[in-house]
Amino acid sequence: MNAMARTARAITAPNDSISPELKQILRTLKLGKMLDTLPERLALARTQQLPYVDFLELLLADEVSRRDTNSAMLRARSAGLDPGMRLDTWDPAAAVRFDQQLWNELCSLRFVEAAHGALLLGPVGVGKTHLATAIGHAAVRRRYPVHMTRADKLFKRLKAARLDNTLDAEMRRLAHVQVLIIDDLCLQALDATETADFYELVVEKHHKTSIVITSNREPNEWLAMMADPLLAQSAVDRLTSTAHELVIEGESYRQRQRPGRHVE
Repeated sequence: MNAMARTARAITAPNDSISPELKQILRTLKLGKMLDTLPERLALARTQQLPYVDFLELLLADEVSRRDTNSAMLRARSAGLDPGMRLDTWDPAAAVRFDQQLWNELCSLRFVEAAHGALLLGPVGVGKTHLATAIGHAAVRRRYPVHMTRADKLFKRLKAARLDNTLDAEMRRLAHVQVLIIDDLCLQALDATETADFYELVVEKHHKTSIVITSNREPNEWLAMMADPLLAQSAVDRLTSTAHELVIEGESYRQRQRPGRHVE
């Protein structure tokens, strides 16, 4: 009995058993994950008396969706995104406040299409990193190149690149990332080298690709945290001129996630 006949028998069989031969065929074709949902789809096909073509389309649509999801997960991991910080894992009951209309606009990613930026500002613990990461996940699903890093790690990496003469290559890579997310900018003071690197990065990305920044400080406070006032002013002016500024206020989001805490 050929494969088509075995599949037809499986659809019309009184139970949803799948033959070892069919399992082997799917695995040979690297479609083994179909076996996770095939019994359910067989039952649906029998109940709704689906034509063979519709049944095949349903199976292949499942596989496409599964592969898209897996691909997005791999790209998110490569981008440095925390898998647990997505929009659907944000606690809507969090005691924080921000402009919901502006947030919806950021989630649309139109700012990325326009090569604008986004600044997520607010005190410690209000969820800035979570929201920035959620934007990153949304961009990954749209297949934008994304990279997320903490500011201190970014500047350390650029200093290391100077030592092995790869700074230009590293800067080009960061400049071409469609969505660069820098977490906790100016949490501590930037020395002369870090200030110069920040300036170069902003200049390279200005009007070309997007920067998303989280910070506990407002942009005018960044100037005092950078070693070179002129480079700092130039970088901050460019950045803020095309960036959407989302201010997040309220109680610490992290405190709501403490183990054992009961939240009404």
